[in-house]
Amino acid sequence: MGKANRIAALILAALMLAGSPVQAQSDLPELGDAAGVDLSLRTERRIGQEIMDEIRQREPSYLDDPEIEAYLNQLGGRLVAASPEPGLGFYFFPLQDPMINAFAMFGGYVGVNSGLILAVQNESELAGVLAHEISHVTQRHLARILEKQKQVSTASLLAMAAALLAARSNADLAGAAMTSATAGAAQAQLGFSRDFEREADRVGFQILEKAGFDVRSMSTFFARLQRATRSYENNAPVYLRTHPLNVERISDMQNREVELPYRQVPDSMDFHLVRAKLQAMRGTPVEAESHFRTLLQEQKAAPVWAAQYGLAVALARQKNWRDAEQVLAEVRGKRALSPMIERLYAESRIHRGDVSGGLAVLKEALGRFPNASALVYSYAELLLQAGRLEEAQRFLDAQVQRTSQDDRLYLLQAKVHAARGRFAQQHRALAEAYLLRGQLPAAIEQLEIAQKVKGTDFYELSAIDARLRQLKRRQQDEAKDK
Repeated sequence: MGKANRIAALILAALMLAGSPVQAQSDLPELGDAAGVDLSLRTERRIGQEIMDEIRQREPSYLDDPEIEAYLNQLGGRLVAASPEPGLGFYFFPLQDPMINAFAMFGGYVGVNSGLILAVQNESELAGVLAHEISHVTQRHLARILEKQKQVSTASLLAMAAALLAARSNADLAGAAMTSATAGAAQAQLGFSRDFEREADRVGFQILEKAGFDVRSMSTFFARLQRATRSYENNAPVYLRTHPLNVERISDMQNREVELPYRQVPDSMDFHLVRAKLQAMRGTPVEAESHFRTLLQEQKAAPVWAAQYGLAVALARQKNWRDAEQVLAEVRGKRALSPMIERLYAESRIHRGDVSGGLAVLKEALGRFPNASALVYSYAELLLQAGRLEEAQRFLDAQVQRTSQDDRLYLLQAKVHAARGRFAQQHRALAEAYLLRGQLPAAIEQLEIAQKVKGTDFYELSAIDARLRQLKRRQQDEAKDK
């Protein structure tokens, strides 16, 4: 695919549910019924995977943090399990963006800005926003928008899609770009928004209730955002400018709440730790340290252990590993145990020269939290750095057997194979990593390189050949679909 076509496909794939005060069209489809939509779920997934790959490679705000990503997917997974389509694959990813926003893309890819996570006052509020975005996907709103636009020209559709893509972080840019789209295309696209938003509210409310969160959090958060717009004037939060909100929508949410008993839902430990980590990543390291020290000194931190963890993150940013280790030792003494705390404590000990102690902390933590992916990555990296290559190989092989859909595990496998001089296996592992990231041509290229490595034994070469044939057939099938 040429660069221009790739960018066009990227823009179209990233068609986000931006709002506008345009009135709904009289010929809207039946809401709640995704039947008749031509775009297949498989195609949606491929489009979403391609845009996700572009975001990983080229989006400066993409936050490649396994801990924050794992938390979002744990929270999102709990909500998806309570959705109308629990078997639909979802992937939640963070962006380091102060704007209050979240957005859904094709294929169940949901972006969450750090500004949103820091703006919510409890975990149920964050769950309410994610439930709303999940509903956009389960109700196939994007596919139904494109179904409506069959008669819209490609040029005007892409111009409009560019406007909506710009709206993710700057609604003013979206307004400027929208002038290049035809009025008819804009009307066809944006006329759906209010109806889709109301449907996402209704389905999202049901998801929130079924998942066991406080359903009142949805209206509470949205109402607070709406009140804040009076202070923002023409610079309202992006979420409100891309998700049209009015009194009627909030009233609908509140009417649903009346029939349900009050439920107090405690926030998870990881919710507080993720917020503290994001706060500690803001501004300069010195500013972040000052922020948390002030909270602790003025006794405004709730909970205290989360603020102490945030302080440790800020100290780690300054490479002040001695003080970070001391702070985390105090946190651990309070029995505040979490994979995030254990990983940073181990890292602090390692940087202080206690490699064996750091390894012991990670190994013990893995016994307690075997599914904590960030602990797995750190342990494998440390074994590699310590030169314990065979041990690292066995550990990663076992992890891949447990979780075969983790691209980071394959990338670590490739590093260990390279360190051991096993170059055919290195390229084979890279192929699996690229494949999981939606880069099929790159995966095929890696297997072709692996085929040419001299000295590869018969069994390994047979496995490479078989996998290469499989991926080439897949490439041909995808070419036919396109």
